[in-house]
Amino acid sequence: MKHWIQAARLRTLPLSVSGIIVGSMHALAQPTSKIFIYTAVFSWRIFAFAILTTLGLQILSNFANDYGDGIKGTDNADRVGPKRALQSGVISPIAMKRAIILTAALTLISAMLLIYFAFRYTNIGYSLFYLGLGILAIASAIRYTVGNKAYGYRGFGDLFVFIFFGLVSTLGVNFLYSKQLDFDLFLPATAIGFLSVGVLNLNNMRDEASDRKSNKNTIVVKIGGEKAKKYHYFLIVSAMVLVLVFAILSKYQLAQYLFLLAYIPLTKHLLRVSQNQEPETLDPELKKLALSTFALSILLALCMIYGSIITI
Repeated sequence: MKHWIQAARLRTLPLSVSGIIVGSMHALAQPTSKIFIYTAVFSWRIFAFAILTTLGLQILSNFANDYGDGIKGTDNADRVGPKRALQSGVISPIAMKRAIILTAALTLISAMLLIYFAFRYTNIGYSLFYLGLGILAIASAIRYTVGNKAYGYRGFGDLFVFIFFGLVSTLGVNFLYSKQLDFDLFLPATAIGFLSVGVLNLNNMRDEASDRKSNKNTIVVKIGGEKAKKYHYFLIVSAMVLVLVFAILSKYQLAQYLFLLAYIPLTKHLLRVSQNQEPETLDPELKKLALSTFALSILLALCMIYGSIITI
């Protein structure tokens, strides 16, 4: 059990639900909602199954990444980060493959229940669209490193993370409540997407040398470590600016700027990355950035809810 928990990479899970929290709490904070009561806008069932589905996708992605990099030999003695399950031999390829199939099945079931509670027997078109989106998300989570044409080996991992853990996670879950696309959320959705990509970029910066030897052509491998740092600055700073602009455009009151507290660890993180000269020492920053993103989503959600309370 310990090895499976390690393979699930628990430190990545808070990051994966950040968009769900922001999109859901935005729905809860709408004037037609009543706090903590089921309404036509917000549903705790939708929230619960959205969280479960997203966690399933993240764990599936982690298992598939362990399996794909393990059988390709990418996870080897040159790798800087913690040893993976297949790499260390504590989990066999067959067992991991079975776990991938089981996790994919459970995630699909959770996604179907999520769709049912969102649309029930109406809006069949929306239901089919979200079902297709769910299947695509599951397939994408697996194909990141698995297969001869794994897109993570061609530098498209950043795009997958931005779309599914940023835009789809935030805007998509909000649509499940309101049945309409809320363009106000585009700014925080993009911000969560950028921060999520930042975690992946940090991981790829740490593994640049070993990835280059294994022909895993991540964006970092393609542009080099120094440019990857500038790319990282762009992701984090842009995310901070986008959330601030969202607050200004939403006419937040002074108390609603509580989310700025999350900018403190984010700024410290940027300073540590700028001063870093040895990529292998970046590993602790992965957890810090993931937790900072989670903290930002929680604080922003609280600010949204506070705004709805003071306007009642």
